[in-house]
Amino acid sequence: MDEMKSPREAARPFTPKLTALVESPLYDKVWEDPELSKRDRSPVTVASLIALGSTDELPAHLRRALDNGVTKTELSALITHLAFYVGFPAAITASHIAHKVLGPI
Repeated sequence: MDEMKSPREAARPFTPKLTALVESPLYDKVWEDPELSKRDRSPVTVASLIALGSTDELPAHLRRALDNGVTKTELSALITHLAFYVGFPAAITASHIAHKVLGPI
């Protein structure tokens, strides 16, 4: 899969209805809900993806986290913290992906 293309975009040709469900309500309603900022939503989403082992989705959400104001240092700390809750293999994999996508801290 094209590393710059999100899994959602890669899936669109095969499952356009699934992509539409992600775009609405998830992106246009949930992510835009002012009760929780995008900056706060990003670490929750990244942590959830790491815990679930959803590594295909992780690169796009790591980049989105930076766009939403989360720093590389904060993402590094989040991954380290998660090691004790979701397991070291998941954290090591996430760290490898983060380095590949975002570069060093």
